[in-house]
Amino acid sequence: MNEAFHRFARLAAEATGSPWAFTMAVVILILWAALGPLFDFSNGWQLSINTAASIVPTLMVFLIQNTQNRDARAMHLKIDTLIADAEGARSSYIGLESLSESDMDRLAASLRRREGNEGDGQG
Repeated sequence: MNEAFHRFARLAAEATGSPWAFTMAVVILILWAALGPLFDFSNGWQLSINTAASIVPTLMVFLIQNTQNRDARAMHLKIDTLIADAEGARSSYIGLESLSESDMDRLAASLRRREGNEGDGQG
C-alpha cells in the first residue's frame, strides 16, 4: 500500500504542479464566477466553491508532505553516501537526521566550539 501511495502522490504532485493544472483551476474559477448570475449568487453557488476551496488544499497537504518526506530522505541518503565515501570525513555524521533535537543542539554547539578553536590558530 505504501508503494502505491508513493507512486500516486508523486504523479499527483507532478500533475497538480503543472501549468495545465493552474490553467484548469483558473478556468474553473472563471466558470464558477460566470454561473453566479444564473444561480442568483445563491448560498449553494457560494458553498460549492467554499467546499472545493477547503477539500482540495487539505488533500494537497498530504500529497505535498509525502513528496517532501521522500525528497528529504533521498537528499539525506545522497549526503550520507558522500560522507561515507569522503576520505577523512566523520562517518559518525551519517544519519544525523534521526538524532533528537537536544542531540542536534549539542552537536551544533560542539561544531561551533571546534570552528572557533580552528579560527584562532589553536586548532
